[in-house]
Parts: sequence; C-alpha cells; structure tokens
Amino acid sequence: MRALATCLTLTSLLALTACDGGATATNAALQAEQAKQAQQQMNQLKQQIDDANAKNQQRLDQLEQQSQ
Repeated sequence: MRALATCLTLTSLLALTACDGGATATNAALQAEQAKQAQQQMNQLKQQIDDANAKNQQRLDQLEQQSQ
C-alpha cells in the first residue's frame, strides 16, 4: 500500500512539473510575441519619424530658396 502511495505521489509530482514546464513555455511564447509586436511598433514609429524629417527638410529647402 505504501509503495502505491509513493508511486501516486511521484506521478502527481511529475504531472505538476510537466504542467509547470508548459506554463513556462507559454509565457516564453507570449513574451516573444510581445517583443515582436514592440519591434514592429518601433519600426513603424521610426518610419513615421523618417517621413516627417523628410517633409520638414523639403519645407526647409523651399523656405531657403524663397529667401534668396
């Protein structure tokens, strides 16, 4: 009887460990997805900044030509 209880305890511990490992993998996958989304947002912001800078440079060039 005691051997059976020990076996059941070990089986339960292994099952809990497997569940914990799955949770860790899920968290890692979520963090990877969040990092990917953050990188995409940063790329979009960089593109918007580059576009704004290009427009501002064009406007500056126009103003400089008008003042000559």
